[in-house]
Amino acid sequence: MKTYDFNDRWRFSKEDGTEHEVVLPHDAMIHEDRSPKAPTGSACGYFLPGRYRYTKSFDVPDQWRGKTVTVAFGGVYRNPVVSVNSVRMGEWRYGYTPFDVDITSELRFGQPNRIEVVADNLDQPNSRWYTGSGIYRPVRLLVSEPDGIARHGVRVTTMSTNPTVIRVETRTLGPGDVRVEVAPVTHADVYTTTTGPVAATGQGHHVFITVPDARLWEVDSPNLYRCTVSLVRDGRTIDTDSVVFGIRTLEWDAGRGFLINGHETLLRGGAIHHDNGVLGAATWDESEDRRARILKEAGFNAIRSAHNPTSDAFLDACDRRGLLVIDETFDMWYHPKSRHDYASDFDQWWRRDTTAMVMRDVNHPCVVMYSIGNEVSEPASVKGIGQTKQFVELIRGLDDSRPVTAGFNLMIIANAAKGKEMYRDGESPAASKVSARQDGKDRKNASLLFNIMASMIGAGMNNAANSSRADRAVSPAVDCLDIAGYNYASGRYVKDGRLHPDRLIYGSETFPGDICRNWRLVEQHPHLIGDFMWTAWDYLGEAGLGAWSYTGGFPFDRPYPWLLSGAGVIDILGDPDASSKYNQVVWGQLHRPVIAVRPVNHPGQRVTKSTWRATNAIESWSWQGCEGNAAVVEVFSDAHRIRLIVNGNTVAVKRVRDCKATFRTRYRPGTIEAVAYAADGTETGRTRLSSARSDLSISLQPESDAVIPGRILYVPVRIADSLGVTESNADRQLKVSVEGGEMLGFGSATPCTEERYDSGSFTTYQGRALAVVRAGHGDRVSISVHGEGLPDTLVEVPIIMPVE
Repeated sequence: MKTYDFNDRWRFSKEDGTEHEVVLPHDAMIHEDRSPKAPTGSACGYFLPGRYRYTKSFDVPDQWRGKTVTVAFGGVYRNPVVSVNSVRMGEWRYGYTPFDVDITSELRFGQPNRIEVVADNLDQPNSRWYTGSGIYRPVRLLVSEPDGIARHGVRVTTMSTNPTVIRVETRTLGPGDVRVEVAPVTHADVYTTTTGPVAATGQGHHVFITVPDARLWEVDSPNLYRCTVSLVRDGRTIDTDSVVFGIRTLEWDAGRGFLINGHETLLRGGAIHHDNGVLGAATWDESEDRRARILKEAGFNAIRSAHNPTSDAFLDACDRRGLLVIDETFDMWYHPKSRHDYASDFDQWWRRDTTAMVMRDVNHPCVVMYSIGNEVSEPASVKGIGQTKQFVELIRGLDDSRPVTAGFNLMIIANAAKGKEMYRDGESPAASKVSARQDGKDRKNASLLFNIMASMIGAGMNNAANSSRADRAVSPAVDCLDIAGYNYASGRYVKDGRLHPDRLIYGSETFPGDICRNWRLVEQHPHLIGDFMWTAWDYLGEAGLGAWSYTGGFPFDRPYPWLLSGAGVIDILGDPDASSKYNQVVWGQLHRPVIAVRPVNHPGQRVTKSTWRATNAIESWSWQGCEGNAAVVEVFSDAHRIRLIVNGNTVAVKRVRDCKATFRTRYRPGTIEAVAYAADGTETGRTRLSSARSDLSISLQPESDAVIPGRILYVPVRIADSLGVTESNADRQLKVSVEGGEMLGFGSATPCTEERYDSGSFTTYQGRALAVVRAGHGDRVSISVHGEGLPDTLVEVPIIMPVE
């Protein structure tokens, strides 16, 4: 099988007559207008919906006669219909699973061919978060033998690690005397290049190969290998295929926990949605790798793909970086959560979509669990329990090497069992009433009730399903799973260890503020294997879910022009906030004190807090024009006591509780210092922050020294002094221009704005912004930024050809 990039020179058009050339991946929604009347509502960030057409002309060489030609789509949102030379060739319904379309029958050899993809995202609302629109993941063209190796036909499974034995299974399409040769398995570095053979060749459809001196794939050493399979007939090689894989084993039971290569592994987890911030939903390889890198650097070792299958590129990145992944199928089953969501397609399509996810994932060592859904109410019924069993049976039949799980909200299932169905016909009546009281509008989003309840009662949600009656309601479905994911039900962790001694549990969705208490339980109880906070990375849509607001209003479902969730401990630019460092302190990864300052530029204003955000503090003591304002300072530490010092004067000495000490003082420009002490008075560490000087300028810091033609370059932008200290209270509108490339997106992490990421003009937030540029094919790409009252800044990055 040969694979060709199929992403260049597409024509994109809208029903309003707009037409231009685009390079895939392309998110059409991020370029739409936003409106308070948008039917997508706050869930999708008030972006307008649309129907989009993508066309591409391509030539078919004569040597492809007799071959099978397939177009492989990574993901299209939504309801794509694919035609070739005006003949309809295929369709798909779910926006998040990969799918293939065989276009062989309609190809014209020796003359131009035309492919058309129509993505229809007009029916709204259809999601609880920002989806994006169009062909937002890459596309490949596959050319293979019709009787060659099947698509996803090579599977590598680790049978043992002492000695290291792998099994290579190959599915072929042709009959007769077929012989399969397994080429030497080779080590692959982070770019999957080879460094020489390490194992002998085997033959057969089912081959067991011993790998001498194998390097195992683990979180801290994600070693990869490449297996190449050749199909030989009558002495001639007619087809080849190769896969990258890792050698690792998984084991799980309530007595020993979750084991990778025989070693207990606790999951330091976070949930993430699929968008890439200022790029919208467009899934660039560099963006997915960058996200995996930043998540790993922030201390996470596990990610829950919420609430849909993640991209190929993100799985590749997690393979290279050593991040564990729970890949998730759906946010809904046959009960809709939004009026036009996937529930209407579920019965006919769930098997195809689940199969597509699993078959794509089987060789990725990073994928350690398959999740069959999130916060569905169906398991409260006999039909729903049956559906749960069908899911588990299907996945185990496809891949029995990984556990099956789900993110079950026990309160939702328990209430549904009592007849209090939260999701009904895509709308929760109670939620609609609350929303109507809020602003007189009818919100057609069934998850609103749960989010409102959680906002009101906060951590008390964790105990909402603690009764024996609730236990009886949820256990039939939970016990179908290999590992149980509990959403907001930490009150059951210890209890269920006694009531259900064979049940392995993790917190599949938890409040970030509960991380310290939750992690102590994870460390103490083998049946509790990890914690996944909502959320690791901020995202578009669910506007205001986690925001701390100084403008009042309801703490969720915020009105236009609110745009971001505000719930991530890493913002949409990829900048971790102070609470991200709190996680690392709790996880035992960071032993110096962390100074976290809540914004001091809102004097006298009451803040509306969110249950999904533990603090809005950032690591900054630079708030221009705020001298004398009240300041709340949180210091995160694993020490016994903390001394806080401002400009040489001790503010107070406080005992650390739950890895945190909170101080109240006044903001004075200069320095703030936290000194940590052990119980015996020994100093264990100190941290200092300084205020920026007055010589502010625009700082551009490209994340790469060079860029390959057509690849992506990330350029963080800061307003900082000559010493590099970022000023948090001198935000202004900046304008970006690019030569030698294309600006894909520019923006900041401000959660409420009418500015556009595709305009080249955006206001910084707490001194920061981000430009994302696609390099051209010249010798360099130049990025210049202008801001009123600041000198213009220019940075140039060389464009280099890749090393073969």
